[in-house]
Amino acid sequence: MNPRSALLTAAVVLLAAGPLAGQETGTPVFWAPYRVFDRHELGGTIAFPDPGTAFEGFYGFGSGKLDIGLRGGFYSPGSGADTQILVGVHARHRVITHSADFPIDGAAVLGIGAQLVSDNSSLLIPGGLSLGRRFELEDSEVSITPYVQPTLFLAFNGGSDVLFAFGLGADFRLSRVLDARISVGLGDINGVALGAVWVH
Repeated sequence: MNPRSALLTAAVVLLAAGPLAGQETGTPVFWAPYRVFDRHELGGTIAFPDPGTAFEGFYGFGSGKLDIGLRGGFYSPGSGADTQILVGVHARHRVITHSADFPIDGAAVLGIGAQLVSDNSSLLIPGGLSLGRRFELEDSEVSITPYVQPTLFLAFNGGSDVLFAFGLGADFRLSRVLDARISVGLGDINGVALGAVWVH
């Protein structure tokens, strides 16, 4: 499949599925179009949604073009609001590989997650398309992967709503075992997230 056909197919799947994809816990954490680990990764993020602060840990594993990530943590909205427990899972599958005609890599990111709090819990079913490209520094283990991830969600909290977020991010491979990540969310889920990851 050529890159344009793959991009069109991914866009149709995203629009048809509507509410499937990344960002499973509602924090501004987005995903680059490919993983950096061979077997698994283990890391944590601190996020500053608007408003509040969220702390999460995550574990990822996979094979080939597919990987799966598990997340958990808590979100404190501040202003006397109750702290929420965050849980979620996502899957990322590579659907576009760069070529001379199309210089971008892409992955579909699908997930489901929950924000749990007494009498006011929410379920999120998001779906996005991550587009980016890895740049490796010459004679170095360091690489940088800038990307964008538009994401649609279904959100359930006593009713249902359709949300949209546009993610901007960059993954920094600092060594064979250490990755640093930053992402920014715009739209219905906004804020900044910082992450550190051990990869194997």
